[in-house]
Parts: sequence; structure tokens; C-alpha cells
Amino acid sequence: MSKVCLHYFISGRTQGVWFRKFVKEKAVSLKLSGWVKNSSDGRVEVYACGDKAQLEMLEQWLWKGPLLAKVTQVTQESAQWIEFPDFSIAF
Repeated sequence: MSKVCLHYFISGRTQGVWFRKFVKEKAVSLKLSGWVKNSSDGRVEVYACGDKAQLEMLEQWLWKGPLLAKVTQVTQESAQWIEFPDFSIAF
């Protein structure tokens, strides 16, 4: 297994549609650690760590989002490995 961290930025209608809750549920189900938060620029930001294959599955979910979301872009960058105790919603 290849353990990595990725930093995602999700654009579109992503705030006020339960996006953070959606991401947390998906990340927990995939056994990932890290956090999700709303950015001041209107995007949602995700820092997720775990198995590379599980992160790829998370990214597929990020493109869909919850029912009321309209995702227009998902970008990612490699990030430093951090050992988070769980996956949380940051404020």
C-alpha cells in the first residue's frame, strides 16, 4: 500500500449544500484521515491522507458531491504526510 496525502480544492456550488458532511462521510468510509473546510474564496478544501487507491475513490466522489452541489472543478496537489487521528470538519 502506498500512503500519501493530497490537498484538494473543489469549485462550483459547494457551500451551503452539505458538502463538508458529505466529504467527511466518504472519507471515513474509505478509512482516510485529514480534514475538510470551506475556504473564504468559496471553494471547499480537503486535506486527505491514506492509501492512494482510496484517495482516487474519494476524488471520484468529490466530482459528484452531494445532491444539491454543482462541482465545476477539482484540483489536487501533493501534500506532506501528516498522521491525523481521524477525518474531521474544520472551521
